[in-house]
Amino acid sequence: MDIRELVLQQLRTVFDPELGINVVDLGLIYDLQISDGNIYILMTLTTPGCPLHDSIVGGVKRALEHIDGIRDVKVEVTWNPPWTPERMSEEALRQLGHFS
Repeated sequence: MDIRELVLQQLRTVFDPELGINVVDLGLIYDLQISDGNIYILMTLTTPGCPLHDSIVGGVKRALEHIDGIRDVKVEVTWNPPWTPERMSEEALRQLGHFS
């Protein structure tokens, strides 16, 4: 498994506590860059002012910091473009009871 796949696998262990869906399938991860042991993630949350901001962002950092060879994890939260349900994967939609 390459490092990008490993990072995505670890990100799938971080869940939005309100929806019970991981941050990857929710479509919250906008950009992922990996270089020389450093990870940069640009992500959003489902709503500005999300009361779980610190919990989710902290969960993302904790999920990645223990990966062998990773020295630093930087997570930046953006509101542009705003998150919409269209960003969700088919699996996330199924989990919420929406069938395509």
